[in-house]
Amino acid sequence: MFNLVFALPWLYVATRSIWPLPWDVTAKLAVALVLLIGSQFHYWSKLSSGSVFSPEFPRPVVIAFNWAFGAVVLLAAFQIALDLAHLLAIIVRIGAGGVWVMPRYIAGATAFLLAGFGVSQAARVPRLKDVTVGIANLPEAFDGYTLVQLTDLHISRLFPPAWTQAVVDATNALGVDLIVVTGDVIDGSVANRCAAVAPLRDLAAREGVYLIPGNHEYLSGYDPWMQHLAGLGMRILANAHVALTRSDATLVLAGVTDPSARGAGKPLPDLAAALAGAPVGAPIVLLDHEPSRARQAAERGVALQLSGHTHGGMIVGLDRIVARANGGFVSGRYAVGGMTLYVNNGTGIWPGFALRLGRPSELTRITLRRA
Repeated sequence: MFNLVFALPWLYVATRSIWPLPWDVTAKLAVALVLLIGSQFHYWSKLSSGSVFSPEFPRPVVIAFNWAFGAVVLLAAFQIALDLAHLLAIIVRIGAGGVWVMPRYIAGATAFLLAGFGVSQAARVPRLKDVTVGIANLPEAFDGYTLVQLTDLHISRLFPPAWTQAVVDATNALGVDLIVVTGDVIDGSVANRCAAVAPLRDLAAREGVYLIPGNHEYLSGYDPWMQHLAGLGMRILANAHVALTRSDATLVLAGVTDPSARGAGKPLPDLAAALAGAPVGAPIVLLDHEPSRARQAAERGVALQLSGHTHGGMIVGLDRIVARANGGFVSGRYAVGGMTLYVNNGTGIWPGFALRLGRPSELTRITLRRA
C-alpha cells in the first residue's frame, strides 16, 4: 500500500516536473529513476527488516532516503500549485505560453533545499520547551511540581545510541520530579534496538520514570519490549495508575494502552480500569499516546492529559490533515471542557517520514501550578 501511495507523487513529478524540461531524454530518465528509488523508501525498508516501520540501513542512508522521499512529496505539492497557476494564466490569457521552465527549476531547488533542512530538523536533539499548566484542585504540596514528557522517540537507525544518550543527559540535567514517556519509544525488534535504547536506563527523576505503550510498541513486539523497558527501570502504566503523595496530598498519575493493541490481541485502552481505586478528589494526570480520546477523559474528570502520536503534524499545512485524523488535536495546548490537553510534537520522529518544517521536536518540561 505504501509503495502505491508514494508512487503517485513520483509519477506526477516525473510527468509534470521533469519530462517537460528541455533536457536530453537520458538525463530525464536518470533523474526520474533516482527519484523513483527515493519514493519507494518504504519498500526498501520492508526488504531490509520485514517491516516498513523499521529501516535497517546505516544512518546516512536513512537520512538520504528521507531527503529524496521528502523532496518528491514536496515537489509534487509545488508542481500541483504551479499547474494550477498555469491553468489560471491560460484562463486570464496572461503569461500562459511555453513550458514555464524557470518556475520548474525554482520549485525543484526549493523542494530539495526544504527537504534537506526538514530532515536535519527532524534528526537533531530536541530543544527544551517549558509549559506551565494550571490545575484548579491541585494540592498546595504539588504547586510547582515538575515533570518531563518524552514521547515518540522512535529510537531506530535514525536515532542511534549517541542521540539517545544526549536526550537522557539533557533530561536529567533538568532535575525534575517525574519523567513520563508517552509511547512510541522504538522502531524495530529488541535484538536490533537493544544498544540504542540502553542509555534510557540512566533516566532519573525524584519520583521515577513511567511509561505507556504507543502504537509502534505493538508493531515491534509488545511483550518483549515491555519486559525490556521495565528492565531499564521504567514503570509501565497499561490501564493502571499510581498515587503520588506529598505529606497528606495526592496526585494521581494514570496511563492507558493504545488502540493498536487490538491487532496484537492485547487489552484495549480502558480509562475506567486505569482509574479504578484511585483516591477520590485527587487531581488526575493521564498519559494517553493518542490525543483523540481527550473529550472522554475530560468527562471522567481528568485534569491534564499528555499525548503525542501526531509529531505535531510535521509540516505546516500538513498538520491540518493530521489534526482531522486525531479528533482535531495536533500540537500544543488545548482546553477540553475543564481539562488541559497537551499534545507534544515529539522528542524524535518516525524514520519513515523524518521531516519537520515549522513543527520542531521538543524536550518538554511541564510545571504544575494551582489555578
